[in-house]
Amino acid sequence: MDNTSPGTSSGGSMTGMSPLSPYLNVDPRYLTHDPDDFILPTGANKVRGRFELAFFTIGGCCITGAAFGALNGLRMGLSETKDMAWSKPRNVQILNLVTRQGATWANTLGSLALLYSVFGVAIEKARGAEDDINTVAAGTMTGMLYKSTGGVRGAARGGLAGLALSGLYALYNNWDHLKGNPPTRY
Repeated sequence: MDNTSPGTSSGGSMTGMSPLSPYLNVDPRYLTHDPDDFILPTGANKVRGRFELAFFTIGGCCITGAAFGALNGLRMGLSETKDMAWSKPRNVQILNLVTRQGATWANTLGSLALLYSVFGVAIEKARGAEDDINTVAAGTMTGMLYKSTGGVRGAARGGLAGLALSGLYALYNNWDHLKGNPPTRY
């Protein structure tokens, strides 16, 4: 007769448990993933608000700007040095254009995203609602402020560009609702 108690690793059976490994004595029921098991502060929404999304927006725009800028710098570098033979000076000039353009585009798009996020959060806090009016207003104000150095006409053009882009984004976000279909993304 075996002197080991049930549940030990020397052959006894575990009641109600099937171990993942003979060396791991864990009930696999504790390892199942349920999407509703996230720990949230009391009273917190399960949907990210505009403030939480601002960090993603700013970082994503900086990275996107750096990537587009690097590609633009590569295009410019190859076209400006096409008469030069492949050598170190040509490579250095191409790399200089890639890094300069990448930094410029990242700074530009990051600044736009920062302005848009600040305006969006401020409008949401002032109105007490999160809807597409905030999105369109933040886009318009971002365009106006970004191009305000060009005078009243420049600010008006920037505001119209921001209004158009944020309006298209709001339209895209509500396309299912406008067509009368239930939303497919959350």
